[in-house]
Amino acid sequence: MKIAAQIREPIEKEMELFEEKFRQSMSSKVSLFNRITYYIVNRKGKQMRPMFVFLTAKMLNDGEVNERTYTGASIIELIHTASLVHDDVVDESDKRRGFFSINALWKNKIAVLVGDFLFSKGLLLSLEKKDYDLLHIISDAVRQMSEGELLQIEKARLLDITEEVYYDIIRQKTATLIAACCSMGACAVKPGSKEVEAFRRFGELCGMAFQIKDDLFDYGEERIGKPTGIDIKEQKMTLPLIYALNNSDHKRKRWLINSIKNHNKNKKRVKEVIAYVKEMKGLEYAVAKMLQFKDEALEMLNDYPDSPYKESLTLMVNYVVDRKK
Repeated sequence: MKIAAQIREPIEKEMELFEEKFRQSMSSKVSLFNRITYYIVNRKGKQMRPMFVFLTAKMLNDGEVNERTYTGASIIELIHTASLVHDDVVDESDKRRGFFSINALWKNKIAVLVGDFLFSKGLLLSLEKKDYDLLHIISDAVRQMSEGELLQIEKARLLDITEEVYYDIIRQKTATLIAACCSMGACAVKPGSKEVEAFRRFGELCGMAFQIKDDLFDYGEERIGKPTGIDIKEQKMTLPLIYALNNSDHKRKRWLINSIKNHNKNKKRVKEVIAYVKEMKGLEYAVAKMLQFKDEALEMLNDYPDSPYKESLTLMVNYVVDRKK
């Protein structure tokens, strides 16, 4: 059995019902919106985020979920989808998961409006059910995601990013949403409990490991994940590069910064930067940090009794660092 199917197995029934509810939550009176959201639903990814919601809720609630769990999962998926639609506009990206992006098919103006529509649907869903605690979790996540993206843009211009600032960026722009998934799952079934904060932290650790893994793909083979060197071309300072910079002499540091600032579109120079980062053991350092976050997350699960949901969450955490794309 494939790892994704294994993870999903204990929540298969809930995920099927969730997909139905999610489709309904996207409906609009405007036929153009419905055409676009139909396209979005049909190119769905692994649905890792709603799976985090259901697995957390079932593990904490003796295998049971409630209506709030479905609401929480739908809110998360609506906000996540909205952020991807907006990201494609910002990054001028034509493809998403092997399909044409919304902006490639319907242009930027419509893509921005679709993103806004999905954001509002997510927020309204929590208000309709008077789930203000769930609304608070997702609103805080959206704020942090925006701040993380802007912090990354600000630092890319100056190239003055430290390891600490890098962790701040990935915590906000990536880990926050996975933290919100797990926090939402806990809050849906155990509102006001200490588990809400504990699983926010659990999700954050998974998200940190997830983003470092993503950054490592930039140094991998072209056949897996994204093409190599994309982050360097976009002047994104990732952990392997920061480590290489911090451990270089003055001359090498100047060459690296000059390469990223002024020669980031030069394929030969980008390859030289990648080779240098590897030579400086930047990848090994990033892998060690990623595994640290993963181990800390897994350690948190030790406090809970064994169950199929705990087993799937453990598989999910390991999948985050073992995935090939």
